[in-house]
Amino acid sequence: MNAKIGIGIISLAHGHAAVYCEQMQGFDDVTLVACWDDDQSRGEAAAATYNMRYTPHIEDLLDDPAIQGVIVTCETNRHAEMILAAAAAGKHILCQKPMALTLADCDRMADAVKSSGVKFMMAYQMRRDPSNILLKSLIDEGALGKVGLLRRRHSISVLFSEEFVNGPTRWHFDPEKNMGMFMDDASHATNFIHWVMGKPVSVMAEIGNTLTAMSPDNTGIAIYRFADGAMAVLANSSVTLAGENTTEVYGDKGVLILNHDDAPSTNVPLPHGAAALKLFTRDAPQWRYLDMPIPDSHRDRLAGVPRPFIDCIKHDTEPDVTADDGRTSVEMVLGAYQSAREGRRVNFPLPATP
Repeated sequence: MNAKIGIGIISLAHGHAAVYCEQMQGFDDVTLVACWDDDQSRGEAAAATYNMRYTPHIEDLLDDPAIQGVIVTCETNRHAEMILAAAAAGKHILCQKPMALTLADCDRMADAVKSSGVKFMMAYQMRRDPSNILLKSLIDEGALGKVGLLRRRHSISVLFSEEFVNGPTRWHFDPEKNMGMFMDDASHATNFIHWVMGKPVSVMAEIGNTLTAMSPDNTGIAIYRFADGAMAVLANSSVTLAGENTTEVYGDKGVLILNHDDAPSTNVPLPHGAAALKLFTRDAPQWRYLDMPIPDSHRDRLAGVPRPFIDCIKHDTEPDVTADDGRTSVEMVLGAYQSAREGRRVNFPLPATP
């Protein structure tokens, strides 16, 4: 395909939309055609900034033959509505995380995508990070042997930010629009765990508020168990000022440590001698620092999201972060919420109730 790929933006409600648009402006094979937003001033401002037209009518955007793909960055509770409409219009879809707030909505979305034949990709920037890609490759190649434990922290500091708490993206902690901060942000970590370890069979969790109280929740710890006995610990908080160690993977032949892989650990000055990834193995019993870059900021990771989506459309290839990946991430989060609420271990799969 030699012609430029026409892209439409469905809402600028999520802050990541701006990063995606900025990045795509630099692509010589992409045209930002139009955006829709139910907030007219926000939509018009984005249209002016990114040189595309604004429409207050979603049908106008979806009926435009110049648009081949859309990026859905509206409030989470509206993902299903917009993706069903986009699939019916034959538009390829990049969906902001989490996929939806219920498994029933995830299933409706997946069925619509499958029946329409459009491409569907989830926007998980951790899957685009070179250090994460190498980490998974080393595990898959057997460098660690049998993995017994993985710990993943994916945190943010937004609930300490006045701009976030009282700004236009405060919908993130509206229980109707996004459930809670654990649902919104821990979905990154559940996707990562699923990608590296597969689907878990059970979860035990604690989720609640710690240092602030304006959100339904701001911190959660979940322990996932897998069929082979391995465990994964997920740590997520929206009140984390700074961080360093983000992932630990322990196997019977080696250990991998990944540092500086979320916002609190890259949006602050790095400590002296900071290294992204290090490996310890039985046959070389010392830490080996692998030559991997640390992004200048977490924003740089977000910038890696649009290119693979554009390439799928351009080269007619299958997305590597699928609707099943999105659904599993949501299921893992919902299982953790249920465990915390009921004070017990919850087994997977969960029922897909409306």
